[in-house]
Amino acid sequence: MRGEREFRKVRAHGSPVRGPLFTLRLAEYRPRHGEVWRPRAIIGIVVPKKTLKRAVDRNRARRRVREALRTLPGGLPPCRAILMPAPGVLTVPFTELQDALARALARAPGRGGKGGGRRGGNAGRSGTVSGSVTEPSTSLTVPVPGGEGA
Repeated sequence: MRGEREFRKVRAHGSPVRGPLFTLRLAEYRPRHGEVWRPRAIIGIVVPKKTLKRAVDRNRARRRVREALRTLPGGLPPCRAILMPAPGVLTVPFTELQDALARALARAPGRGGKGGGRRGGNAGRSGTVSGSVTEPSTSLTVPVPGGEGA
């Protein structure tokens, strides 16, 4: 992700997935203004000094998480996310880190997973119309104020 604005959007609209190894905030994928629609995963990795004091540890955590995401079996779902690793990321076996990331990303919006993201309206009901609603007629006549000869 690029810029504070995108991070702010994910923080505001994303749903958090917390675990012992990281906190992941997921939001559905939306292209930037003027960008072609190409659903893909855009993930920002944030490792604060408060979590890991030494720069060596912060960089190592970033590299391990990035590699685990890159080599995930099944790929990444289309989403925007912020991932904040915990200190446990440095010591856990790599396969366990991949499994934890796969479980967390399965909850991504649009993936059909439990939890998803914040979805407005009838997001779960794709294209269905309830029985009480009638379809509008195709030919519609609207009366013009002032009559026909005005």
